[in-house]
Amino acid sequence: MKRRLFGKNQFVLALLCVIFASSTEIYARSRANVAPATPIHGGTATHGHPTGRLIVQRAPNFGSDLFIRLSIDGKRAADIPRNQHYGGVLVAGRHTVTALALPNTQSRRPTSISVTIKSGKVYIFTATWEGDRLLLRPSTFYMPTTRANRN
Repeated sequence: MKRRLFGKNQFVLALLCVIFASSTEIYARSRANVAPATPIHGGTATHGHPTGRLIVQRAPNFGSDLFIRLSIDGKRAADIPRNQHYGGVLVAGRHTVTALALPNTQSRRPTSISVTIKSGKVYIFTATWEGDRLLLRPSTFYMPTTRANRN
């Protein structure tokens, strides 16, 4: 029996790559330090400024009754409910990403991280808990979900 060069595993991997690429087509949001609403091509928005992608997703066990209020550089970017993520395009440079779990019944402080966006790069963070503290952890794995409506 002959084996095919393009096996079942390679087909599944190729299919997942196509699904990932189509589900992460991210459009920019017009705000201060955020590129205007145009698709990203090769790390540069059509207006010529270098850009990178930012994805903030929720850990599977984050909490079904909580949502994440996400701010970028002090501007409200999105509220991320269960089974959704934030996806956006930012101008290259240093940005502050802040997350707060709501409702905030325990008066927790927001969590902030600084990220330096480089042209054409994708930055993925997963919101998770360490004890009762909300963390934004860098991640190399993207869990496909619906993109949250931006504010």
